[in-house]
Amino acid sequence: MSRDLSSAGFSILFLRDTQTRKMFKPLIAAAAAAPLFAGAAFAGPYVNVEANASYPDGEYTTATTDLHIGFDGGTEDGKVSYYLQGGPAFVHTDSSDDTETELSGKVGLVVAVADGADIYGEIAGISGEDSSGDDIVDFSGKVGVKYTF
Repeated sequence: MSRDLSSAGFSILFLRDTQTRKMFKPLIAAAAAAPLFAGAAFAGPYVNVEANASYPDGEYTTATTDLHIGFDGGTEDGKVSYYLQGGPAFVHTDSSDDTETELSGKVGLVVAVADGADIYGEIAGISGEDSSGDDIVDFSGKVGVKYTF
């Protein structure tokens, strides 16, 4: 089953198996390295609670509520900012009327390319099971350009 996610988080301490840990290592490495490529500026922790629901064809199917702890920062000149967050995700499915607790996380980067124009990107992941019952990590990503008038 595919999940529509605009955010997701993860926690290394709670990863269930070696395969899942291996899948998150590149994401963790990218997030850890992001501040090294730009001059360090103020960075700080935060808490983010986000709920996302899916209504294909107007009918409710799933809802995911993320409870994340994160860290964000940026360069001194303000041209690059980043964030990394993760924690439990509570996934409710209408078909089984059941709520599962998964692990989710996301890492993002915003780069100012001109006055009033930013390019952003995000990679998100959430643990789960495929149709055969095997543990998997569903990844999603987004990229975009934001113009401010």
